[in-house]
Amino acid sequence: MHRVAVTGIGAVSPNGIGRESFWQASKNGESGVRRITRFDPSEFAVQVAGQVPDEFDETRYVTAKDRPHVSRSVPLAAAAVAEALADASLEPAAMSRDQLREIGVIVGSGGGSQDFTEEQYRLFYTGHFKQCSVYTIPTSTIGTLASEVSMRFGFRGLSHIVSTGCTSSTDAIGYAMRNIQAGVLHTVVAGGVDAPLAPLILRGFQLMRIMSTRWNQEPQRASRPFSKDRDGFVIAEGAWFFILEEMERARARGAHIYGEIAGYGSTCEAYHRVRLEECGEEPARAIGMALAEAGIPPSEVQYVNYHGTSTELNDRVETRAIKLAFNSHAYKLAGSSLKSLIGHPQGACGAAGIAATLLAMRDGVLPPTINLDEPDPECDLDYVTAPGRHLQIEHAVGNCIAFGSKNSAVALRRV
Repeated sequence: MHRVAVTGIGAVSPNGIGRESFWQASKNGESGVRRITRFDPSEFAVQVAGQVPDEFDETRYVTAKDRPHVSRSVPLAAAAVAEALADASLEPAAMSRDQLREIGVIVGSGGGSQDFTEEQYRLFYTGHFKQCSVYTIPTSTIGTLASEVSMRFGFRGLSHIVSTGCTSSTDAIGYAMRNIQAGVLHTVVAGGVDAPLAPLILRGFQLMRIMSTRWNQEPQRASRPFSKDRDGFVIAEGAWFFILEEMERARARGAHIYGEIAGYGSTCEAYHRVRLEECGEEPARAIGMALAEAGIPPSEVQYVNYHGTSTELNDRVETRAIKLAFNSHAYKLAGSSLKSLIGHPQGACGAAGIAATLLAMRDGVLPPTINLDEPDPECDLDYVTAPGRHLQIEHAVGNCIAFGSKNSAVALRRV
């Protein structure tokens, strides 16, 4: 079975545009949560989000003429993919048609183009239907996101979307790994993007009473995973993409290798639309599956990048799942929740965590979980706090939990 190397990383994050900006901010504990400016949030109880800085230039990736016909996710994804390709020293423009046929695209996204669809409804129901996009139907279809990436870079291999809620990008990376392992493709562009900062989406989450509302005046304190006084998650946008290659091919061309995607596991509790099963057995089983496939004993894992949403139930259940997956070793594991720094970018969150973990492997520095002033007594593991921690990681786990009782995890190995 073929091994899978990560040779390129691209990021457009609330706390940094570009891979190194994202990483410097993350390892230094710098938050990207701020008051929403994409629209006026004053009528909402929730007024803060992990919003990509305004200096992000969409016109570098989408023309002014084309922008009304695509969702915000498209320029975010295009920017992250372009950076990942450059990082991996791959130039699609210099490739032949046959070479482009050997590169696939698998995009993970929870909401896809919901922001675009919401805008089309607004135009229609306010009497401005003549302003609706001619591409309303195809752009509203979530699968279009993968097509947009493929078309912008000319990739002619498979072009798939994975939409499994918050596990979307973790699953996309897992499926990409499977295609390379099986020899179907030697290179896959994989990762996640979501751009859910739109009024109706915010209202819908607010109705569920799972979003932080206490910190509108202090946005950077709003996302508080594992903290006793946490009051909900902070919605966010962003894109994180990777170039995954067959290991020996990557080595033969002299590519820099960040690490190996060594194992993947996915389970379902079959329990509830939005609530987690309290026992934590199925997320623990997903982690166990990923480690078993990678051939990594639980006792040899040094670091976990937590899902850590900052909701009361998720953080408690995830802590319980880690204890089930690692037994006594759970207390020896260092772990971080990146969402304390960037908010929760929905289906892209797994890719964000994997990017941070691979960069932590590279530099031997763990990013902190900020705002963890007083841990919940039921969240009693070793959560890395500011100012971060120096640790050389050999093996790590990226964990994700989603609505609909879904759980996914990947095992990463330093190469």
